[in-house]
Amino acid sequence: MGEVPVVEMSNGVSIPQVGFGMALVHDSMVADVIATAIDAGYRSFDTASIYGNEEAVGKALVRSGVPRDELFVTTKLWKNAQGYDAALRAFDESLTRLGLDYIDMFLIHWPAPARGDFVQTWKALEKLEADGRVRAIGVSNFQIPHLRRLSEETNTVPALNQIELHPNLVQDNLRAYHSEHGIVTEAWSPLANGRLVHDESIRLMAEKYGKSPAQVILRWHLELGNVVIPKSVTPSRIRENLDIFDFELAEDDVMTLSEMHNDTRVGPHPDHFS
Repeated sequence: MGEVPVVEMSNGVSIPQVGFGMALVHDSMVADVIATAIDAGYRSFDTASIYGNEEAVGKALVRSGVPRDELFVTTKLWKNAQGYDAALRAFDESLTRLGLDYIDMFLIHWPAPARGDFVQTWKALEKLEADGRVRAIGVSNFQIPHLRRLSEETNTVPALNQIELHPNLVQDNLRAYHSEHGIVTEAWSPLANGRLVHDESIRLMAEKYGKSPAQVILRWHLELGNVVIPKSVTPSRIRENLDIFDFELAEDDVMTLSEMHNDTRVGPHPDHFS
């Protein structure tokens, strides 16, 4: 993985601490974006069935020439594929679209609690892991009550929970639960959809380190121990987002960024997104 550090999950599988998010990357752009990301040093790529680009992602990764065992590929099943049998079918469909022999990480994209299917969906993911078809299984956007249900009604703790997380939504309680139960925290929208890079206080902090606001925010994530999956289609920003391993934030700056929490989301609340 070059200079990108890895985080070991509870099942012994390691994930690069900085990956590349493929949300909203159109098929027509995927090949160029992934080629740029590979050249910059990314080896972890996060997609999902709902993104509509799994096939393009798979082809671009094969075309990159990077050995399969050096790549970490994550995809996610959508809400309408919940339930035991439906989840198994959804996995097969994602695997076919990606053109891979296995997936490194398979996630339930949203708990969709009103549907009431996420426990049975999780049991399907347990089977996929037991069968060796996926190296690690996890969830996305799960809240503490959802995680507790999995703990009480199934046999496997998620290796990772991918959640909206940035300085305006620090998720202290959820991250503490993750730490207590050996669940890796992965941040989607780590820059709050780019909103925070325009914050004046972060801009001034970035000047002190000779870095961009985005780099300072991403470094804050690393200091907290988060895995992050920033996304850009701009080559300079793709490279910039990975250039965050040659500096560290002072403890008071980490605290300053964390104190920007105001419980503001850029995406829906998981309890109400069914």
